[in-house]
Amino acid sequence: MNTIIGYVFLGLSLSAPIGPINAAQLDRGIKNGFWHAWFIGLGAITADIIYMLLVYLGMIHLLNAPFVKAFLWMFGFFVLVYTGIESIKNAGVISESELRGSGNTLTNSFVSGFLMSLFNPLSILFWLGIYGSILANVANTYPVQQLLIYSGAIILGVLLWDVTMAAASSIFRSFLKAGILKAISWLSGLSLIGFGFYFGVQALQLLFFH
Repeated sequence: MNTIIGYVFLGLSLSAPIGPINAAQLDRGIKNGFWHAWFIGLGAITADIIYMLLVYLGMIHLLNAPFVKAFLWMFGFFVLVYTGIESIKNAGVISESELRGSGNTLTNSFVSGFLMSLFNPLSILFWLGIYGSILANVANTYPVQQLLIYSGAIILGVLLWDVTMAAASSIFRSFLKAGILKAISWLSGLSLIGFGFYFGVQALQLLFFH
C-alpha cells in the first residue's frame, strides 16, 4: 500500500512544476471555470497514457529519432505560441459573460491539452526516463498486474493535481476582479509563448546544429 501511495505522489510531483499545461489550465479555468481547466488536464493525461503505452510496447526509440524529435519540437512551438497569443488576445476582452463560462467548448479544451502534451518532447524524455526505469524495475520483480497498478497510481497522482489546478483557477475567478484576471491571463499567455519559443529553439538546434 505504501508503494502505491509513493507512486501517487510521484504522479503529483511530476505534474506540479509550472509548465505549459499548468499555465493553460490556469488561463482556461479563470475564463471558463473548473470543467474547462480540468478537460485541459484530461487531454494532457490522454497523451501521457499514449506515451506510457509506447514505452511499454518498446516503441519509444522511434520517437527519439532526431527528425521525429525536431518535428515534435516545432509542432509544439506552433501549438504553444498560438495558444499563448489567443490567451493574450482574449485577456483584453474579458467580459462578464466570459466569466460566467461562455466561450470555449469542453471538446476544445480537451484537444488543446492533448495537443500540448502530445507534441511536447519533454513528455517523451520524461516517460522514457522515469516510466522506462519503473518499467524495467517492476517488470523484473513483479507480474504484469503489479505494473498496471503502479501505472494507474501515477495517473491517479496526475489526475489529483489536475483537479487541484482546475479548482484553484475556478476559485480565482470567483474572488478576483476583472483587471487582475486579465493580468493573470496575460502572464499565462506570455508563459505559453515563452515555452513555445523554447521548443522552437530546440527544434532549430536539432535541425541545423546537431
